[in-house]
Amino acid sequence: MRRAASLLIPLTLILLYYGFWFGAVILLVSRYPALTQYLPLGGISDLAASNADSFEPVYTRAERTVLAPTGPLRLGLASIGSLIFTVPVSWVYFITSRTRRIDQSFLQTIMILPVVVTGIAMIVVNSLALAFSLAGVVAAVRFRFTLSQPSDAMYIFVAIGIGLGSGIGALGISGIISLMFVVATLVIWKLEYGKTLSGPFLTMLTRRDAGEDDY
Repeated sequence: MRRAASLLIPLTLILLYYGFWFGAVILLVSRYPALTQYLPLGGISDLAASNADSFEPVYTRAERTVLAPTGPLRLGLASIGSLIFTVPVSWVYFITSRTRRIDQSFLQTIMILPVVVTGIAMIVVNSLALAFSLAGVVAAVRFRFTLSQPSDAMYIFVAIGIGLGSGIGALGISGIISLMFVVATLVIWKLEYGKTLSGPFLTMLTRRDAGEDDY
């Protein structure tokens, strides 16, 4: 396994990347409040204000989202936002990759999946009929993609989480998911957590003698 390199430079660049986009959105909203109706923000408040015990008819929900005058623009901005917050996730995949050969198809899946999930979530949100339709379509498709590393599943889940957050209009939640995943993954990778069980605390915790490899 490749030895963990210095974390300061990549982490600083990634944090500056997040800071730039968060700052840009805050600046736009503060200077042009009318833009909030086009930006995928406030989705959590909308869901909380809706009736959680019932589902809306298909056309009613679609009329308020993708068929609304601002729907296509809002969907486009949400897709762009999900893509922006997925870029640092791909950087982490580059940094923490344990092999020199990068799986290009997997990397492309990570980048495109949030965009697809964003569109699906914006259409399906709070619609029982569309949710069952989506489940039927997914069940009809057989996936035969095998992950080379168990840790690769984390990237799939975080990509889905970013897409869902953007799709329901909670782009800020998507940004936090992306940021926390990136920071946690880089820190754990740098510390090589779990590589060895040395030290008095871990020896006491696991009840293993020094130099013992197996239970």
